[in-house]
Amino acid sequence: MPPKPAAPTHFLCIPLVNAASRPQLAQSLSAFRADVSSPASFGVPEDAVRPVGTLHLTLGVFSFPKDEGLDRASELLSSLRLREMLANIKPPTMPGASEPEPAATAAETKGKGEFTSETPPEAALAITLRGLESMQLPEKASVLYAPPVDGLGTLYAFCERLRAAFQEAELMADEKRPLLLHATILNTIYVKGGRGPRGRGGKHGKRGEKLTIDARGILDRYDDQIWMEDVRVDKIAICRMGAKKTEVDGAEDEAYEVEAEVEF
Repeated sequence: MPPKPAAPTHFLCIPLVNAASRPQLAQSLSAFRADVSSPASFGVPEDAVRPVGTLHLTLGVFSFPKDEGLDRASELLSSLRLREMLANIKPPTMPGASEPEPAATAAETKGKGEFTSETPPEAALAITLRGLESMQLPEKASVLYAPPVDGLGTLYAFCERLRAAFQEAELMADEKRPLLLHATILNTIYVKGGRGPRGRGGKHGKRGEKLTIDARGILDRYDDQIWMEDVRVDKIAICRMGAKKTEVDGAEDEAYEVEAEVEF
């Protein structure tokens, strides 16, 4: 039998928490947690809702046993010309449509994962998280996530190019599946005692199976939820797996350890 692939130790991501987004995300997640965990609502365990500081978009994962390869990945990240990479991505033009003026493009695509400035040297991305979807069948869900709005596909194309740079350098394995950009809002694996029998708010089959919830009502209620809006991407990072407890402005939070990052 072929050897098992090494377990992931790090991941490449777009961090979603900064000075502009934290107030929006804190308010959105606090209200969501209070709602879905209420016995009068869905009765989901509070621990399933992710802390604000953990939110990010994963672009790919690394396996660096004993941190071997981490230095190379960090050096590659520092060498990438991110603004140039983004500026070279052209939004598609519909048949028969004329090329929009730069200023119009910036205004019309604001918040859609597109350019937020008028000239390539200042090219930037703004992200809006909207809606709620399930990784599994909604009636047997364990992970719910918010997708980024990406009307013209610019964010997706940029993230694919970033991921490809690390795959071509043989630092990141090709997972042979499309990239799914998502910010995890709820994950039952973080519920204390999340494996084994459970009553209302979550279901188990045999002992040791993953906790699942019937998320159909939650998905309907939060189908049009805005979690954060028009937040500019300011960093790309390589983080270590496993969020650590921290404190922000006197409130408990969690965050992933940043091994390398570049401003964007």
